[in-house]
Amino acid sequence: MSNTKYLGYYFKVSPLQPTTEILIAELGEAGFESFVETETGVNAFIQKGDWHQNIFDDIFVLKSDEFDIQYTSEEIEQINWNKEWEKNFTPILVDDICSVRAPFHDKPNTEFDIVIEPKMSFGTGHHETTHMMIQHLLKTDLKDKKVLDMGCGTGVLAILSEMKGAAPVDAIDIDNWCYLNTIENVERNDCHHISAFEGDVSLLTGRNYDVIIANINRNILLNDIKEYAKSLNPGGSLFLSGFYKEDLDMITEECSKNNLFFVDNFVRNNWIAVSYHLK
Repeated sequence: MSNTKYLGYYFKVSPLQPTTEILIAELGEAGFESFVETETGVNAFIQKGDWHQNIFDDIFVLKSDEFDIQYTSEEIEQINWNKEWEKNFTPILVDDICSVRAPFHDKPNTEFDIVIEPKMSFGTGHHETTHMMIQHLLKTDLKDKKVLDMGCGTGVLAILSEMKGAAPVDAIDIDNWCYLNTIENVERNDCHHISAFEGDVSLLTGRNYDVIIANINRNILLNDIKEYAKSLNPGGSLFLSGFYKEDLDMITEECSKNNLFFVDNFVRNNWIAVSYHLK
């Protein structure tokens, strides 16, 4: 792999969100294999052998008038991914209690210290939704609770759940890279009660949880809330994020249809993370 040639694309986007999130998702579908978010957008990398002339034909955000996206590109002989992460991945501190950092960062004096190598997975703590989900978990009693992290990304929320005493914990993601990255990060944080699975909501059949965390996107949540409700034990908690504040009413309406009732929420840069209770 040392001689593998990559093409690096350096995107500057406006508005920063949700443009960057959509762009990463669409580029991932097109074959790009690693992403590094920056202050102005995202750097995306693809092996030269996977690139083709029409690779951007189905990238919606590049054609939409809603988004302003500029980019440059270059050919790269090889990439030191650790160096890329080190340049762009700064430690995260949530409420002075929980830190999320890479192995090359200094160990902070926090109650919960999560060490991850994010690679191209989502959920580093930089994004507003992950940050707020961490806030929800920090104020929740998870001792001996059975927890599901749905759409686990890097596995950071599952890892925090175990650190707070949850057991067992299931972590599910439909993306193979996220599934593998979760396994790596679970081992890196010396967790012993987390099981990672590759798949979607169909894996929940026959499983029950005290707490379900789902940080995905609005449309998937709207489709899957009924399955989350079926899998929650009576009195269980559901934490949802991955959507905007203006979408709260439709999410809450769908939850109400499934006996899930609004408890509270955090808002950060128009993103929202909400907790519901199953009666």
